[in-house]
Amino acid sequence: MLRPTDSPERQIEKLTRINEALITRLDRSSTIGSSAYSLFQTATALEKEVHDRTHDLHAALADLSLKNRELALAHANAERARQNLVNAIEAMQEGFALFSNGALVICNRRFRNLLTDVSHRIEPGIAFDRYAALVSTSQELELAEGQTAEDWYNFRIAQSRRPKATFTVALKGDRWLQVSERQTLGGGLAILHTDVTDMVRQQRREQEKIIDAQANLARVTFEHLIQGLSTFNSDGDLVSCNNRFRDLVPLPYALTRSGVGIDNIIDYLVGHEIFQHPWGEQDDWIHGLRFRTPMRVELHRNDGVILDASFQRLPENGFIAMFTDVTAEREVTKALQQAKDTLEARVEERTAALTRANEELTREIRERQAFEFALREAKETAEAANLSKNRFLRAASHDLLQPMSAAKLFLSTLQSSGLDEGQADVAQRLGRAFMSMEALLHALLDISRLDTGKEEFNWANVPLSRILDPLRDEFQELATGYAQSLRVVPSSLTVRSDPTYLRRIAQNLVSNAIKYSEHGRVLVGVRRRGGKAVLEVWDTGPGIAPDDQERIFEEFHRLGDAGGKPGMGLGLSIVQRACAQLGHALSLSSEVGRGSVFRVSLDLAEDRPSLSASPPMEPTGSFGPMQNVIGLVVENDPEVRAAMTVLMESWGMGALDVGSTQEAVDLIREIDVTPDIVIADFQLDGADTGLDSIAALRTMTGQNLPALLVTADRSRSLRRGAAELGVKVLSKPVSPWRLMAAIRALTRSGT
Repeated sequence: MLRPTDSPERQIEKLTRINEALITRLDRSSTIGSSAYSLFQTATALEKEVHDRTHDLHAALADLSLKNRELALAHANAERARQNLVNAIEAMQEGFALFSNGALVICNRRFRNLLTDVSHRIEPGIAFDRYAALVSTSQELELAEGQTAEDWYNFRIAQSRRPKATFTVALKGDRWLQVSERQTLGGGLAILHTDVTDMVRQQRREQEKIIDAQANLARVTFEHLIQGLSTFNSDGDLVSCNNRFRDLVPLPYALTRSGVGIDNIIDYLVGHEIFQHPWGEQDDWIHGLRFRTPMRVELHRNDGVILDASFQRLPENGFIAMFTDVTAEREVTKALQQAKDTLEARVEERTAALTRANEELTREIRERQAFEFALREAKETAEAANLSKNRFLRAASHDLLQPMSAAKLFLSTLQSSGLDEGQADVAQRLGRAFMSMEALLHALLDISRLDTGKEEFNWANVPLSRILDPLRDEFQELATGYAQSLRVVPSSLTVRSDPTYLRRIAQNLVSNAIKYSEHGRVLVGVRRRGGKAVLEVWDTGPGIAPDDQERIFEEFHRLGDAGGKPGMGLGLSIVQRACAQLGHALSLSSEVGRGSVFRVSLDLAEDRPSLSASPPMEPTGSFGPMQNVIGLVVENDPEVRAAMTVLMESWGMGALDVGSTQEAVDLIREIDVTPDIVIADFQLDGADTGLDSIAALRTMTGQNLPALLVTADRSRSLRRGAAELGVKVLSKPVSPWRLMAAIRALTRSGT
């Protein structure tokens, strides 16, 4: 009978015997009737089954033999790896040990033999707390004053529970050991012992040299002070004095040596009448036992020298006396007083004459002021409203753009931080809201600048393709939202204008046409009329009644059916003001129920374009990392500074931030790291500016640092000043993409 516990050879032997027995039985039963053939068939089947099982057993034995060889090879490799690890640990210059689950797994001889009196008890398997207890009781451990072995043990256990720790251990014989340890991911503890004796001794020698040098410096300083100094101990004996003291207080050399009593010195000064006044007050102070308050007196020597003397208590009831020669100062003071007395009489005479002349002038001035006041009052009344508006808008250029700039930068950082779908939708809506606020604010600022009549235009030869081509992409989404068909006809003409204001004119006209022409068409194109290029914007909107065709250009005026449409009614007002100051004729043709067309007549440029044919495009995609780029932000507004710093760090940059030029210089001097780029606001606190910061940092580092000026000030004078320093200017609120593009271009770190 086959048993599963039998070896393969035993099972084969049993199967062979069974086979032979079956064949023999078959032979004996050949005379049995018709069942003999059936028995033969059964025997044949059994023989085949035995053969198959024998084959399977041989295959299993071969597979088992292969697995045994592989297992032996793995054991050999593991043993070699373990031996290599042991050899590597033993070759280390430091002591090394690894504890797992609170017990020692492996260590090298340097770790085990550190403390010879307990080294024989440090073996694999020893618990960490037992190891710490052995070390705490070692005779080679140098405990601190007042520290017990138990104190050291508790300290060692506490250090082992920290994720990582580094501390120094003092050993007998002026030996020092640095212990560095770190917990492993599996809950183990790796310990490294480094002998730092030479380093500690060298540091001690260097400290002693520093102390000696400082003591020598103190002695040299003491001897070369312009004041005479002398110190006395609590017994009133002279401890030390410098040469200047000997010059100012004329004493015999024997009385200026250490150990001379103060009474001997006072007796000499009084007996030889060195000073004009009695020494009583000073004597009382000097002989006071405790709680002396500082005393300062003026002493007059008989030879005319005046000394400013001060007495100060020292620790342990000693005191120091300091004498300063103030003879020259007192003589100057006396001379000044005499001059003052003489001048006062002359001043009084002149004052009387001037008073009479002043009274006559005052009368004339009052008459003139009354006349001027009447004129000024009339003028101020007429200009009050306009000045108030412009003043507010000028202030808004910084006060409103600052928080808006910070908000846009924070929002950009938020959008790139992996928001879920709902949060991303809210952030996108918030971004559109900020865009609307920014557009409104820029519109107000444009009106303010145009109303002052002092706007400086940047005249250039402008290809109209630079103006028209972006309009299609810029307003296609808006047109789709109003069920509009927007068509922009290309143009190859070049005109003479300010590119910024010309683009603003076209944008406002197209935006206005789309918003007031629902379910219709908007057509934008250019016609050439003689030496003029006429920009035309057609719409199929409701049209404008004749009575409204002038009022639509007024500020905040909107047509009666504008309810629910976005906007504040400033677009056409800006268009009219800009065209008037640029000299571009503006006209309107409209019929109620049939739509409108706005036309702007532009002078054709005679020369080739001075601007590129395509405008700079806003980059798309996700922010890319800018590692290894260090940016210094100089911004006095904490919120904008924080937003800029967070945004730059989200790009992988290193960000430093300060609020003024002085802080920037102090920071760079302190950390001794030169930034790769400086991003500065123009208007800092007081008279401080971002251009001052950039110039100061370039001077201090001796390098032409790349720099960006981010500002709400759009004046031409500022841009000229920035250009002279080679500084690029970005206007607030700055787009994060434009900021990144500018940083990449200046640092050449972009990918």
